Amino acid sequence: MVRHAIIAGGAGFLGSHLVARLLSEGYHVVCVDDLSTGSEENISEHLENPNFEFVEHDIATPISVECDKIYNLACPASPKQYMTNPIKTFKTSIFGTINLLDLAHQQKCKMLQVSTSEVYGDPTVHPQPETYLGNVNTTGPRACYDEGKRAAEAICFDYQRQLAVDVRVVRVFNTYGPKMDPDDGRVVSNFITQALKGEDITVYGDGSQTRSFCYVDDLIEGFCRTMARETQFAGPINLGNPEEYSVKDLAHKVLSIVHSSSQLVYKELPQDDPKKRRPDITKAQDILDWSPKVSVDDGLARTVDWFRGTRKN
Repeated sequence: MVRHAIIAGGAGFLGSHLVARLLSEGYHVVCVDDLSTGSEENISEHLENPNFEFVEHDIATPISVECDKIYNLACPASPKQYMTNPIKTFKTSIFGTINLLDLAHQQKCKMLQVSTSEVYGDPTVHPQPETYLGNVNTTGPRACYDEGKRAAEAICFDYQRQLAVDVRVVRVFNTYGPKMDPDDGRVVSNFITQALKGEDITVYGDGSQTRSFCYVDDLIEGFCRTMARETQFAGPINLGNPEEYSVKDLAHKVLSIVHSSSQLVYKELPQDDPKKRRPDITKAQDILDWSPKVSVDDGLARTVDWFRGTRKN
């Protein structure tokens, strides 16, 4: 019996990797994406696959598709992208999530809601466990994404409590790897692109702020384990790599891998940019038997190789 999966945001960075994984496992995959930040190029290799279907659609309006599992990855994920049209970002997070929850309720199927470490804001607790309620700014320029994702989590658990929808919420920390958009403004893609071009490396703030970087294959494994679990678990679950690096250290790693002579230049830190970010993944280890396998050095090398092979001169 063929299993049917919907991946909202399936033409994006993470979504396209999930598409490939589920197709390899024998699923019929319906990729739903409005292509506002995703790209058909990310899924072009699957367009002739009879088990793959692409539907260009904005999930802020309802959709009806036969499915056994729903994966909601639909939302711009970098500040450059989500602040371009903050109202649309909110609508995608809130209306889009409600529409997919309604579909999950109608189809009586599991749903994975992909949330974000941004719900913790600029944390005062470090590392961040799922029980930490955050230090957030509800009115700042990043709130369209941060608060949209917080609201989406809230409605997921209301559907779980009130309608018994089997929804699982994962909080994703910084993820990187092949198929990243070179122009999305994220730190890994910025550094690699600038280093390959021999341009100055732009560091915001003094570079002491920290992040934890998870390679995309590890994250997709976490998604699959979350959905494979027979029973629901209480609350959200962190998925990320607990290795922690300063932004300046990351820049030097990229320069070393690329063998670039680019220089670091420093610019003002954007408003509400978190100073520290590292996941406590105890819950994922205990419930999913999951932890990242790919080191940052290895993952960056793979990512640089992909950027070299796709960069347009």
